[in-house]
Amino acid sequence: MRRIGHFIDGVETEGVAAGFQDVFNPATGEVQAQVALASAADLEAAVASAAAAQPKWAATNPQRRARVFFNFVGLINQQMDELAALLSSEHGKTVEDAKGDIQRGLEVAEFVAGAPHLMKGEFTDGAGPGIDMYSMRQPVGIGAGITPFNFPAMIPLWMLSPAIAAGNAFILKPSERDPSVPVRLAQLAIEAGLPKGILNVVHGGKEVVDGILDHEKIEAISFVGSTPIARYVYGTAAAQGKRVQAFGGAKNHMVIMPDADMEKAADALIGAGYGSAGERCMAISVAVPVGAETADRIVAALKPRVEKLKVGPASDKASEMGPVITKASQERIRNLISSGVSQGADLVLDGRDFSLQGYENGYFVGPTLFDRVTPDMDIYKEEIFGPVLSVVRSKTYDEALQLVMDNPYGNGTAIFTRDGDAARDFAARVNVGMVGVNVPVPVPLAYHSFGGWKASAFGDLNQHGMDSIKFWTRTKTVTARWPSGIKDGAELQMPTMA
Repeated sequence: MRRIGHFIDGVETEGVAAGFQDVFNPATGEVQAQVALASAADLEAAVASAAAAQPKWAATNPQRRARVFFNFVGLINQQMDELAALLSSEHGKTVEDAKGDIQRGLEVAEFVAGAPHLMKGEFTDGAGPGIDMYSMRQPVGIGAGITPFNFPAMIPLWMLSPAIAAGNAFILKPSERDPSVPVRLAQLAIEAGLPKGILNVVHGGKEVVDGILDHEKIEAISFVGSTPIARYVYGTAAAQGKRVQAFGGAKNHMVIMPDADMEKAADALIGAGYGSAGERCMAISVAVPVGAETADRIVAALKPRVEKLKVGPASDKASEMGPVITKASQERIRNLISSGVSQGADLVLDGRDFSLQGYENGYFVGPTLFDRVTPDMDIYKEEIFGPVLSVVRSKTYDEALQLVMDNPYGNGTAIFTRDGDAARDFAARVNVGMVGVNVPVPVPLAYHSFGGWKASAFGDLNQHGMDSIKFWTRTKTVTARWPSGIKDGAELQMPTMA
């Protein structure tokens, strides 16, 4: 049985393991590996390694730090097929989807290769008589990232890349459900020239998370997961004076206006609703057609497309959608579909009984489509995180907009329309962090920031873009005056620089 260790001080190690947890193949339900669970001693070893290495790394000039990322990006590209296959085997998403997972993470690693520019401060010559003023960005010290199962490459790369490029050491706590790719990324980082101790990986559950939140040497924490845990992480760490960004759940809506191209809107909903079996925080799980005719047309366009989706294991190149991550997830999704039926929604396509010959024990849920869903139903209120798309009909544009705005989550949303006025109004008024106009999954590119509003995010700064550099650095401002500009005698009044 393959065993997956931690990555501490430049080597993979089982450490003083608190135990081992099975890692399953979601397509078969079989155990394929075991991952070591960190003890308090393992976390302490990771922090000690980070603390020893970080000062020298921070003193390394940004250009040399950037060169490591140039090498890192090259190595990941060379290993793309191997990494994607490994990721798919543990997560269940298709290999092409896994490559997209890695690629979107790579884009942030590419972005931070511009560290010499990103780390620049500001300078004012002659801010006062003989006085110059300048600011500099300095690393926080040791940062930590707690990442979810659904993007085992992308989200770790989103966190560790800006943190390390800014001069910090970083401790990654990935999901124990699909832990192999994060360890492999750490190994590639060392091969790229990253000093040992700057990137450490520890596995585990709540005990390790609490250890990270409480550790006095960890200064900043980034988290992605469910909203209840995001609240807990933010509240616990912020109360101890740590810098925290915590991203939670989502319930993303796509508004379809009567003038939209229904065929293109339906295609967009298929990809956004069923890609990666719906296990994306930016998945569209609610379609909101405006007007009865629009609703009838979009459902009619969706039904044959959903029926044709090829569901299968990642090992089958023809597969368009794989299994969900665990047996528990499969059962939860099935129960929520049943609740939708019992609460009165129209079940257009039912994925509860989907079974694949040869993979009967896999965690598959067939693509499911509901119509005439209402906001009081559990399938609307819950983040299903599965291949279930709900159609909530609205009579008017204002009603559709209000539905989105009243939802407690505010991660992503989209509108499909040919009307520029409607698109502009929607983008300006909707209280959601990321908005797509004829783009169903509006994940910004690396040089813009990613982050939601409302119950989808806690903290003031987003992921990647300049927000990430601001999060992983502190600003120090220096006011300097040389002897020729200093007046004789004490100055007791408040200095004004006049």
